[in-house]
Amino acid sequence: MDFGVPKEVRDHQSEARVGLTPAGVKGLVLEGHTVYVEQNAGLRSGFHDEKYREYGGQIVFSAAELYGRSDVVVKVARPAQQEHRHFRPGQTIFSFLHLQVASPDLYQALADKEITAVAMEMIRDEMGCLPVLQPMSEVAGRLAPIIAGQMLMTTVGGRGTLLGGIPGVTRGSVVILGAGVLGTNAARAFLGLGAQVIVLDNNIGKLEHVDELLDGRVTTLLATQHNLDRISEFADVLVGAIQVSGRRAEQLVTADMVRRMRSGSVIIDFAIDDGGCIATSRPTTLNDPVFRVDDVLHYCVPNATASVARTTSYGLTNALLPYLLEMGEFGILGLLDHRPGFAHGINLYQGNLANPEVAAALGRPVAAKIPLGAD
Repeated sequence: MDFGVPKEVRDHQSEARVGLTPAGVKGLVLEGHTVYVEQNAGLRSGFHDEKYREYGGQIVFSAAELYGRSDVVVKVARPAQQEHRHFRPGQTIFSFLHLQVASPDLYQALADKEITAVAMEMIRDEMGCLPVLQPMSEVAGRLAPIIAGQMLMTTVGGRGTLLGGIPGVTRGSVVILGAGVLGTNAARAFLGLGAQVIVLDNNIGKLEHVDELLDGRVTTLLATQHNLDRISEFADVLVGAIQVSGRRAEQLVTADMVRRMRSGSVIIDFAIDDGGCIATSRPTTLNDPVFRVDDVLHYCVPNATASVARTTSYGLTNALLPYLLEMGEFGILGLLDHRPGFAHGINLYQGNLANPEVAAALGRPVAAKIPLGAD
């Protein structure tokens, strides 16, 4: 099978991640596959063309050539508009699609070219977990206190609060909405700085897991309207860590709640990939990541993990490579026999909508009548 790894172009000034590391390319080549890598695709992640060549990758010099040669394209961000013209009919494209909040022209281009579009954030394993999204969530969670600490500094207009405090001075208060992988990693990282951490979720089982995992050092609350109203009044940092699959994120924090937050406090909305869980959120970029609403600093960068592109690219390759290897050996329908949870990631099959959640979010019918639900 012919695989392709393009250079990312969406928000190209700050998108430094790459779909496969040289080691991932080597894994495919050793199994007899051909892997095309666009020139400088991995450069900003620290992976040079020479290393891709050394490991068996073939360097091509344009996106048009890469898409034209590849049966399967492996990228990070969803395809940008300038990439649509390169789609090859019948191709398979892997990326973090978030199709439910994407521009309609992307869906139309995928449908017109009869693309099989795999949303990596929606692939499930036999336990119902999201194995390809997981390393992204782990990285984002561990980045959260680094981002928050910088935004709280007086020099950038923040509240001037040191998250860990000092003896005789109170610690910063951090509220995390969501007790999944991202929220749990964020809670652990904030605890490591000495912050006071409160985690909210509407799933009591997840709250019990966080409580046990972190030895009772975090306060856990059900995400009731009463509790959500209370937390807005004392949080120095509010982290949106809601993870959804195929749907827009629910807005748990209203504009009125943001208005009641302390001057100079910080919001980090990691749910912005799916539309955001804070009413005042809007997507920003790594080059211009912060804006203010009611004197509350907002950080809403969809590709926040691109700020540590090398770590993120390694984590993505580790999670994705087993699926690519089995697809190369068995084809996409054969892969489903071995990993039925992969079906959840298939948004379009040969240009036809195949995922009910995405179809509902787009207001369109499911059109692909193929064996995509073996699990």
